[in-house]
Amino acid sequence: MTSETIMIRPFDAAADTQTLSEIWFQASLLAHPFIGEARLKEQKRLIEEKYLPLAETWVACRAGEPVGFISLLDTFVGGIFVSPREQGRGIGRRLIAHTLSARDGLTLEVYTANEQACRFYAALGFRELSRRGVDDEGLPFENARLHVTRDTAKV
Repeated sequence: MTSETIMIRPFDAAADTQTLSEIWFQASLLAHPFIGEARLKEQKRLIEEKYLPLAETWVACRAGEPVGFISLLDTFVGGIFVSPREQGRGIGRRLIAHTLSARDGLTLEVYTANEQACRFYAALGFRELSRRGVDDEGLPFENARLHVTRDTAKV
């Protein structure tokens, strides 16, 4: 499959919540094993009940089926997740490009232990602004704050 077969559309809460929650969970198990499955299961409910409803979310679909998504709070990327079976096919790049087409820049935070994501963002032109030693819940998982502008992005 190539990224050319991907369509990006707005989030539909009724149709997409469960599917995107499962994409988030499966991708998080792969990208964030250090967090632990039990904690990820707890966070899955928050994804469904809080984060997806509050964010501007765009859904990447292949053959009409969601395969990834990006959720934004203005210019902050709250999350970008691609189904593990679809990773490496340009979907994340397409989601970033789509959101940058309507914004001058994007900021996000990434777990530094997620080396694949760090390499992905660096390849797209994101630059580190700062680091903190704990996550949003105060747990010892280092995060890096990254930023990219439309002019410096490599999408």
